[in-house]
Amino acid sequence: MTDTPQQITLRKPDDWHLHLRDDNMLRAVLPWSAAYFGRAIVMPNLVPPVVTAADAEAYRGRILAALPAGADFQPLMTLYLTEDTDADDVAAAHESGLIRAVKLYPAGATTNSASGVSDFSRVQSVLERMAEIGLPLCVHGEVTDPAIDIFDREAVFIDRVLDPLRARVPGLRVVMEHITTSQGVEYVKAHETNLGATITTHHLVINRNHILAGGIRPHYYCLPVAKREEHRLALRAAATSGDARFFLGTDSAPHTDPAKLQPCGCAGCFTAPNTLPILAQVFEDDGALDRLEGFTSLNGPAFYGLPANKGTITLSRGAPDLPAQIDTDDGPVTVFDPGFTPSWHVSSHSSC
Repeated sequence: MTDTPQQITLRKPDDWHLHLRDDNMLRAVLPWSAAYFGRAIVMPNLVPPVVTAADAEAYRGRILAALPAGADFQPLMTLYLTEDTDADDVAAAHESGLIRAVKLYPAGATTNSASGVSDFSRVQSVLERMAEIGLPLCVHGEVTDPAIDIFDREAVFIDRVLDPLRARVPGLRVVMEHITTSQGVEYVKAHETNLGATITTHHLVINRNHILAGGIRPHYYCLPVAKREEHRLALRAAATSGDARFFLGTDSAPHTDPAKLQPCGCAGCFTAPNTLPILAQVFEDDGALDRLEGFTSLNGPAFYGLPANKGTITLSRGAPDLPAQIDTDDGPVTVFDPGFTPSWHVSSHSSC
């Protein structure tokens, strides 16, 4: 019988899918990600969206200005793909090191996605240029056809949109973001090159019953929406497998409580404060603590062609002491409740 570990030390993690918002919300939520992660792919779905290199440069400046003193955190910027995106602007932003990816939102798929893509033929030249220069496309993988059940939209997207898109641009590197289905897992596993997937913390923990059974729970409502239990288990198996094609993207997406609790509430779970304790518990419960570092700290940098962080972070045995809400100048934001108390907390970290 092996001893139960009391500490885990990991290379400092990265978050490969993060919403930092802007203005008051940015200043309130950024310190939580900066405390635990070395880098993050920052989503561009602001209002208005981040569509040009100039937009990304300005947004990065606002993020850096909002960082706490002494924070060792690097925002990795993205551009929001529209049907009017300029391929030369994208290539120049990539060559300068300003951006690390371009984000595809099907029009109307999620929060602030109205400017997304409806006619994929209009972005073909941009995608071809991205394939030439090795710039990844991060995909929100859902169709928006109202005839398709919301729980089927990811699987249908793979068949109708993603697979044909990858056939048309075979050299394009694609990240299937926040996958939520066994079909998503199997699609990634069936393709050895140019394809990876992020998995969120909350989709490893909740299924659709958590949102709907016994009453509607708005703080578990996210997009893509959580699916059946069989899909949650497929995600956990993928995350804990050690397969380098799967890596952490929290999709931490803060909204104020009034925005979440109104009759047409916003989609998103704010997981930045407690992601690492929750993940440590998930991996321990599944007998895979030795694979946690790969998922949080190694697989993502490898896909994006970046070195792993030099710093470390240590989790120690014992429940985390974290707030149920954080205060912002726009109103309170509820922290994701996993439905259990993790047995781990972040006890220390180093930047070198």
